[in-house]
Amino acid sequence: MWSLSAWRRQRLLAKHPIAGDTWQRVREHLTILDGISPEQDQWLREACVLFLADKHLTALPGVELHQEQRLLLAAQAQLPLMNLGDLDWYQGFHEIVLYPDDFVSPQRHRDSSGVEHEWDGEHSGEAWQQGPVILAWPGVLASGNWEGYNLVIHELAHKLDMLNGDANGLPPLHNDMRVQEWASVMQSAYDDLNRQLDANPDADTEIDPYAAENPAEFFAVTSEYFFSAPDLLVNSYPQVYAQLSRFYRQDPLARLALLQARDPRYQPQDE
Repeated sequence: MWSLSAWRRQRLLAKHPIAGDTWQRVREHLTILDGISPEQDQWLREACVLFLADKHLTALPGVELHQEQRLLLAAQAQLPLMNLGDLDWYQGFHEIVLYPDDFVSPQRHRDSSGVEHEWDGEHSGEAWQQGPVILAWPGVLASGNWEGYNLVIHELAHKLDMLNGDANGLPPLHNDMRVQEWASVMQSAYDDLNRQLDANPDADTEIDPYAAENPAEFFAVTSEYFFSAPDLLVNSYPQVYAQLSRFYRQDPLARLALLQARDPRYQPQDE
């Protein structure tokens, strides 16, 4: 359960208030927060304070963190948890390491014939089982809009996935959800994306082809799209959107539709 007592929670909120103009600048940068209710905005604002008190942000040389930048990261991290209650969903890690740019990381993979392959891969983010989350700061700054990209949500989706053990695309589901239904929907969509890419490796899929790497990446990428391009996810895999909506207990598509109806800035752009 969430470990903060009500007394400590209020003490932290009183000790680290967020100025209204600072929060406004954060909100202006993160358009994916547009459309949330005043009550959700207040929850998110307080959740950012508690998140930053619980997690240590380690900025490597080349990354400068001020309060606004810290809140920028925290707000994106907390958005997926907005309706999930007071469980400690981000348990098992205490540090987020911020790199000034993409980084090289050793990779290892055993193929279906049992041959193990090792190589160095360039990444914008990584999440380690019982370890830190690593993010490239430019990727954090590029996140937060309705553009189908969110590095923070992607890597923290891996952390949600890992609550059941190794990342496999199956986070802990709510009591009103069925594992069999989740697995069937996700596997069907994952297989469909792989079929498209097997037929044409350069296929212009609406969902980032990286989702076809494995079920864990499929969950992380579709979580990204759920919050930052829900219209594209629904167009491609409506049942996946429905499962994620039940898991995150949110409907970003409804928020986006309302924004599109009243503000031309949110209309899809012709390529």
